[in-house]
Amino acid sequence: MEEHNAVSFMRLLSDESTHSSLSTDSCEYYQTEIFDQLPSTQQNRQGFSDVCETYQGSQELGEKLSNGPLSRGPRDRASMQPLKNLAMCIQAKRDARDRRKMEISNVGFWESWRQSQSINRKRVWAQMGEVLSGLLPWQHTLHTIEGRFGVGVKSYFVFLRYLIYLNLLHCALIWGFILGPTTFYGRRNGSEPLRFGGNDSVLDFLLGSGYLDRSPVFYGFYTRGSLNLPCLNTPLLYFAGILTILFLSLIMVVRRTTVGYKHTWMLGKRYSMNVSYKIFCGWDFTIQDPSSATLKSSFIRNELKLLLEEQNFSLREAQRTLGQRVRLYLLRFILNVLIVSLLGGAFYLIYTATVRSQNDNGNRDYHLLVRLFLQYLPPITITFVNLVLPHMFRKISSFEDYSFTTQVNATLVRSIFLKLASLGIYLFFLFTKTTHQECRENQFGREMYKLCIFNFLATFCNAFLLNYPRKLVQEKNPTSSLARLLGKQRFLIPFNVLDLVYSQTVSWVGIYYCPLLPLIGIVTLVLTFYIKKFTVLRCCVAEQRMFRASSSSVLFHFMLLLGLFMAATTVGVNIYQVRMDNTSLCGPFANGETVFNVTGVCVDSLPSLAQSTLRYLASEAFALPLILTEVIILTSYVSRGRANQRAIERLKDMLVMTSSDKRFLVKQHTTLLKHKKDTHRINSAAIREDAPLSCCEDPPPPM
Repeated sequence: MEEHNAVSFMRLLSDESTHSSLSTDSCEYYQTEIFDQLPSTQQNRQGFSDVCETYQGSQELGEKLSNGPLSRGPRDRASMQPLKNLAMCIQAKRDARDRRKMEISNVGFWESWRQSQSINRKRVWAQMGEVLSGLLPWQHTLHTIEGRFGVGVKSYFVFLRYLIYLNLLHCALIWGFILGPTTFYGRRNGSEPLRFGGNDSVLDFLLGSGYLDRSPVFYGFYTRGSLNLPCLNTPLLYFAGILTILFLSLIMVVRRTTVGYKHTWMLGKRYSMNVSYKIFCGWDFTIQDPSSATLKSSFIRNELKLLLEEQNFSLREAQRTLGQRVRLYLLRFILNVLIVSLLGGAFYLIYTATVRSQNDNGNRDYHLLVRLFLQYLPPITITFVNLVLPHMFRKISSFEDYSFTTQVNATLVRSIFLKLASLGIYLFFLFTKTTHQECRENQFGREMYKLCIFNFLATFCNAFLLNYPRKLVQEKNPTSSLARLLGKQRFLIPFNVLDLVYSQTVSWVGIYYCPLLPLIGIVTLVLTFYIKKFTVLRCCVAEQRMFRASSSSVLFHFMLLLGLFMAATTVGVNIYQVRMDNTSLCGPFANGETVFNVTGVCVDSLPSLAQSTLRYLASEAFALPLILTEVIILTSYVSRGRANQRAIERLKDMLVMTSSDKRFLVKQHTTLLKHKKDTHRINSAAIREDAPLSCCEDPPPPM
């Protein structure tokens, strides 16, 4: 091994240095001395033991792969992967293929068959994954939007598609728990048949009254039918369906939030993507279509814009003086006070509109259109506030001197607080001002229905009555004063995402009072997708400043999680208020029934062991082991995360030391070559000095 190392070391020298008088022993001694002087050797190796063990294990694995058959341990998983998935050059992949053939020839028939089948299964699963990903709806549209407008705009449409999937799941659960049993087992005797009456009109589909109020859209339609068992009846199925929807929504949203946060944590400040990697390794060489190549180049250009923008802001932030920082913090404080004042004014305006709508709702002296306007006054006010204030927040955030990504996220946080708080205030006044003369659950459902419908109407009008005429003005008269005043239109991601979060929150809040609201949400979301697609591709231009979609995606789902908590709180408050006041006059929990009474009857009908188990799970005694279990699980995850973080930091330090070793070896090699050249030059000079002396010697005497 030492001789081999010596030969390798000699190959690093130049042709001139190979003629030196340096012996093999001196080379070995010098090489050993160089290795002792490496920065990684002199570095304190305490804390790198586990990483070194991992590295030694990988070396042993390499020796096993090169000398013997494949082992069945977890370390040889990379050898079972397809060659195209390995990060190797072509020659290395060829060598790996030849080595695998030799290993297969050394093992038995059964082992080689098992390995080939494992590779074929992985290949089939990979092909199936590619086929299924191609079947996703709007996949080509998303690629087009990504290439022209960046990942941020694409993340909005991906988020919208995710909400469609979520509402599809809600519709399936509603059919299985609520609508299906009611369809098959019917309602209670004496229920009015569903038919279009003489007093019904088309406006009922806008107001949620009349025919629609008696339909399966709202809470009051679902009553006890022939399915009337103690633990299997319409009230329990209704409550179980709503609870399942909220619980599954919580799991899915939390999962998406945590996964996105993990990716953001790994690819955030702890990971820096090199510009050379984006330029030289970011291209997809499988592209053959010229349009696809144009989209890919646009995508790379947008990524480079984002990277340069962030680096420029980091440089400016690092060069701030103490006085500049103090002035900046004072300015931010004043701007935040202004934002709080705007929020207070918006909440008071919503309160005034809600009170006016509730007081004049039953007045029949007004014209039909006036009554329609008064009933839609709270949704109009909420939509107006949510349309104007976010633009003001965006202008204010531009004076706070944040990075572009931080400006977008700050605008998102402030605007979603505005939307959720305005919806919360509206619900509070609905709870306090609603009369108990009729089905109050249907009243709440109608209000949520009107909010959902008006939100979609606002999206439609904004696209075809504002954005498209603005684009026509830009195209027909680009040099006019009006075109210059309007400017180029860009797709503002924060405000469009806010509309999605707001609509989904309304759907969750009203799902208890309007079970078919997710179905209405699917229709409106699909139409919104095509409306926004038309707006982006036809009316908008690409943003000059990009922001990362990973952190924004996490913020999207976190805001969605806040909306889900708000919906769960609303349902819980309604159930508690019905229990205290006993005011439910319609629906599955009519005639003095509540959720607690129905569940109590179901528990009493169960066997004694099941009763004791359920009562223990609902008691305070179960809280202690539950909290201890949660603490243990969280502690294990936190410990694992910290261990992974330490391992990542150690691996980074090892990479730094490796680069230091390379620089040190290059420096030493350059010094050695320089020393060789100097020695050769000295020897040549000495030979030239000895040459005249030999010429001056007396010639030998003639014979």
